[in-house]
Amino acid sequence: MLSSQRNEIALSDSERLNKPAPTDPIITARIEAIKQLAQGLSDRVAVMDQSFNVVYANEAAWAVDQTAKTNRSHAKCYEAFAHRTDPCGTCPAIKVFEAPGVECVSCSSGGDGTACGMQQAFPLTSSRGEVGSMLVLFKREQVPMMPDVKPAEAEHPPSAVRESLGDLIGRSPAMQQLFDMTSLVADSSATVLIQGESGTGKELLAKTIHALSNRRDRPFVVVDCGSLPETLLESELFGHVKGAFTGAVANKRGLFEEADGGTIFLDEIADTTPTFQAKLLRVLQEGEIKPVGGTRSLKIHARVISASNKELVELVKAKTFRQDLYYRLAVLPLYLPALRERREDIPLLVQNFVAASCVRHRQAVRQVADKTMKALRDAPWPGNVRQLQHYIERAVVTTTGAWLVCDDMVSDGIVIEDESLRSASRGAVAQTERTRIVDALQKTAGNRLKAAKLLKISRASLYNKLRAYSIE
Repeated sequence: MLSSQRNEIALSDSERLNKPAPTDPIITARIEAIKQLAQGLSDRVAVMDQSFNVVYANEAAWAVDQTAKTNRSHAKCYEAFAHRTDPCGTCPAIKVFEAPGVECVSCSSGGDGTACGMQQAFPLTSSRGEVGSMLVLFKREQVPMMPDVKPAEAEHPPSAVRESLGDLIGRSPAMQQLFDMTSLVADSSATVLIQGESGTGKELLAKTIHALSNRRDRPFVVVDCGSLPETLLESELFGHVKGAFTGAVANKRGLFEEADGGTIFLDEIADTTPTFQAKLLRVLQEGEIKPVGGTRSLKIHARVISASNKELVELVKAKTFRQDLYYRLAVLPLYLPALRERREDIPLLVQNFVAASCVRHRQAVRQVADKTMKALRDAPWPGNVRQLQHYIERAVVTTTGAWLVCDDMVSDGIVIEDESLRSASRGAVAQTERTRIVDALQKTAGNRLKAAKLLKISRASLYNKLRAYSIE
């Protein structure tokens, strides 16, 4: 594969000029989104195809070498950015095309391809799921130091490791890559798909994107697509008119309309039905919604961010998720790594969670013993960051003293026991809630609308609980 890539790079000028440019609609859409994002940035951004032709580069990328601007058409990356007449023999970015499913390639070390200044490369997939192009982020140019300035006195370079972005926390390479991509996509209007396991912080990432965007002063609306049946989900998102169905006693604005000018976050999008997916696809294509039972369409101006803890590509292959909707949602895909993939971030997360919990529970700031920190770092954490945060909260509340010493509580067996205790607690709460719902229905002679008002919950929530608790 590597040799074939090199042969491809080594095409003659005539072959290169005659080689057709990729016309895949999804890649074209993603490149257009990248252009919108990168045009005003001071960071250097470029897109290359499989032959390493420069498909796009922003002004900052060309500004490093003004001579390259005169030959930017049909330029190879090694010509434009590495000042070479022949391909880089061991460019790390080739892995983007070689390894199916690769999320990102770090080019910070290894290979003579780093001569062009590449730092990270991300794949851009076509509508067939093939990697057709790659997005490249370059290293930031360092400001030359004056001869009489010692290195220790120089300012920190702009590429220094960040410990946080908004409420996202981490020093690991995986989180640094995520911070870079999040900063890049924030001001775009393009749809974003966030994928990652449960508990990794997908909603937090969506909120961070919204907070960094020019929509920050507009609404951020969250929809849990997995918690509502199809009929209620459609009504919640698109609204309904009076008389559209039993119980529709007045016109109701949908959440898309509520999010006008802001961001709507569709969580657990994989749990929707094919019928709903078709309706959502039309909304994204047309930029308008039609309330349930209505005859007029309404234009919407909300940015869509969706999330899933399931691999949507696999669901597309299994034909349980629409391929055309997937590519509409994943114009700008982001991946949140599991906590086991970034264990070096656990001490930083623990320190932040301990400090926040101590403030919340009006305690003096507690210290974490080295032995405890090692136990926390080595624990499996199948529930990811959310489980770690809940565990720290409980440890702060249930222990005393200046030092948080609880390493005996984070062994594999105790983590499992902790899950069992939570399961038992959830079971008790569920039984109590079921009893209250049945009692409310009896008091209202089975009138669900009145029962919902008595319980002080929405009708949609009541329907969802009736289904969950198998209440006829």
